[in-house]
Amino acid sequence: MQRGHSTASGRPEIVYGPKIKELRVTPIAVTDPPLLNSVGIHAPYALRTVIELVTDDNICGISEIPGNVEINGLLDQSEAVIIGADPFQLNKLRTDLIGRFGQDQRDTRGVNPWDDRKLVHVFSALEVACLDIQGKICNRPVVDLLGGRCREQVSFAAYLFYKPKGAGGALGYKVDPRAISWAAARQTSAESAEEIVDQAQSMCNEFGFKSIKLKGGVFPPEIEVDTIHKLRIAFGPEVPLRFDPNGVWTVETSIKYGRQMEEILEYLEDPTRGQEGMAAVRKALKIPLATNMCTTSFEDIPPGIAHGSEDIILSDHHFWGGLRESISLGKICRTFEKGLSMHSNSHLGISLTAMVHMAAAIPNLTYDLDTHYPWQSEEVIAGGRVKFEDGKVAVPREPGLGISLDRQVLGQLHENYKMCGFARRDDTLEMQKIQPGWKFKATKW
Repeated sequence: MQRGHSTASGRPEIVYGPKIKELRVTPIAVTDPPLLNSVGIHAPYALRTVIELVTDDNICGISEIPGNVEINGLLDQSEAVIIGADPFQLNKLRTDLIGRFGQDQRDTRGVNPWDDRKLVHVFSALEVACLDIQGKICNRPVVDLLGGRCREQVSFAAYLFYKPKGAGGALGYKVDPRAISWAAARQTSAESAEEIVDQAQSMCNEFGFKSIKLKGGVFPPEIEVDTIHKLRIAFGPEVPLRFDPNGVWTVETSIKYGRQMEEILEYLEDPTRGQEGMAAVRKALKIPLATNMCTTSFEDIPPGIAHGSEDIILSDHHFWGGLRESISLGKICRTFEKGLSMHSNSHLGISLTAMVHMAAAIPNLTYDLDTHYPWQSEEVIAGGRVKFEDGKVAVPREPGLGISLDRQVLGQLHENYKMCGFARRDDTLEMQKIQPGWKFKATKW
C-alpha cells in the first residue's frame, strides 16, 4: 500500500511498500495415474513446484508451476532479483529476470507436447504470487486486478485418457459405470472404446462436465476415431466432443480421419505438427482446429495468422508468461476472430484457482477449459480439493487467489518429491520401463 504526507513544497510524498523479503521454493510430487499419450505414459508421480513470496509486513503470495530441477534451480537463482522487489512492479520484475537469465527463444520450447521453456515458467510463478499479494493488500480478488469478472463460474471439460491394463487393477464394470465412484473408476484400465465411454460416464457423473475431450496419439487412428464415434453414441449431440492426437498424424492422415469426424467434433486439436501442416489440414476440413503446440508464443501469432493454421488457441498461463499476458492473448484472439480456451497439465488447486481467476476475466472465452484435476487425488490447499458443480468452479471472492496452503500436506508432498527420485517429467522413459526399446516418434501415422 502507499502512504502520503506533505513535503516542504506542499506536494504529497509517496512512500511505497511493502517489499518482498523472502522467496520459498518447495518442489512436490503428487501421485499420478498411468495416463497414455503420444510421448509415452505418465510416471507414478507428477512433479509440481509451489512458490511462496513473503513481504516485509508478512503478506504471503503463492503459486504453482510444473516442476523440474532446472526450473527449480532458476527459481532459486531468481532470489537475487525478487528480494527487495515491489510486488506491484511486475514489468520491472520481468525486465530484471530477462537481464539476469536472457529471453526464452522459440527453439527452446522442445518437440514434446509440453513446453520446455524456463523463463516463462519462472515469471508466471512469480507473477501469480505477486498478484496474490496485490489482492491481499487491496482486499480484492485477483480477477479484479485483471479487469474484473465476466462470469461468476468457469466451465471445464472432462479430459479422458487411455490407460493400460493392470493400471491400478481393472474393475471391469459389471454395473452401470455412472454408479461407480470416480475414486474407483480412475484406477481402472481404459484401452477400448467401451472402456473410455465408461470412464467418461463416471467422470461426468462425478464432476458434472458438459463437454468431453479425448487425448489420442496412442493407438492407430481408426481405433481412436471409433472411440470418438462411440462417445457420440453414448452422450448424444448435445455434449460437445474434442479430440487431440498430439500432433503425431501426417497431414494426409489428419485429413482422412478428420473427415470421418466432421459432423461430430466441436474441434480437432493438433492433429499434425507445425503451422504449415495445420493450415493444410484446416483448408481441407470443416472442423475448427485448436492448438497448444504450433502457436505457443506471441511471436508465433503473425505466422499463424498468415498461414491460417488454427481457429482456436489453447492458452496456459504457465507457458504464455503469466495471467496478464494471457489476458493480452485473449484480446488478440478477439481481434483476429480466433476462439480461445485453456490447456492443462497435471496440476493441483493453486494452478486451477489461478486458471479460474484468469478465465473469469476474459470476455471471449469461447470453449470449456481443459483440466487434469480429476486425475489427481491429493491437494495442497487448505480446506481440501476444489469443488466442481455442474462442471463449473465458482470464481473466488476472497482477497488474492482466495486460497492458502495446507502446510502439513505441503510437507508430505515435499517428502514424496525427495523419495520418488524423479528430477523431471519423462513419459518416454516411463514407457520404456513397460515396453523396453519403445521410442517416441514425432510422427506416427
